[in-house]
Amino acid sequence: MEVDLYRHKGMRRALVKVLRAKGIRSEQVLAAIEAVPRHFFFEKAFLEQAYEDKAFPIGEGQTISQPYTVAFQTELLNLRPTDKVLEIGTGSGYQCWVLLQLTPHVYTIEFNRVLYEKARRFFRMYQLNPHTFHGDGSEGLPRHAPYDKIIVTAGAPGVPRSLVRQLAIGGILVIPVGDEKLQKMLRITRTGENDFTKEEFSDFKFVPLLGKSGWETTD
Repeated sequence: MEVDLYRHKGMRRALVKVLRAKGIRSEQVLAAIEAVPRHFFFEKAFLEQAYEDKAFPIGEGQTISQPYTVAFQTELLNLRPTDKVLEIGTGSGYQCWVLLQLTPHVYTIEFNRVLYEKARRFFRMYQLNPHTFHGDGSEGLPRHAPYDKIIVTAGAPGVPRSLVRQLAIGGILVIPVGDEKLQKMLRITRTGENDFTKEEFSDFKFVPLLGKSGWETTD
């Protein structure tokens, strides 16, 4: 088990300053970034990289997202402590831990079994309690729907119909959509049974969303 020292906390404070300078405004989101020890997801040799504002490989062709990206997506969700949120793409578990700082009601699903098992072990080690699932997140997690918020942490070729249908009325879906090289961040709000609004934000680069409503269907 890793330790979180004063030095690490100082590095996180410095990271928060960088994110604030880049335009992150939510004090709740910045506090969540400051609270989560990102170096727990890194080998000791890569401590310095843990608090750089950069993505980093975690194996299986996946990455731990750039802190700015995590903060940006989380800010778009407008999370409240009572919100039930679904995360598509558990990955390393870093984004999930940030979400848990803002609401205890987190469901997270991972397509890749190796990453799923690794994240489950990680959550148990640090006594974190998200609801974890292995499966095709591009189709959501219908048996636990509806969700107040859904966040997709991989680039999709389009907005999966199944995801917007799993939103509660007033719910928000944050998803990067585009080709396999560049995606535009979208925020979809369900305003009625069959009514939705769409907002477009900056361009980002994510690993591809896998699954039936993503780019690939093999695990």
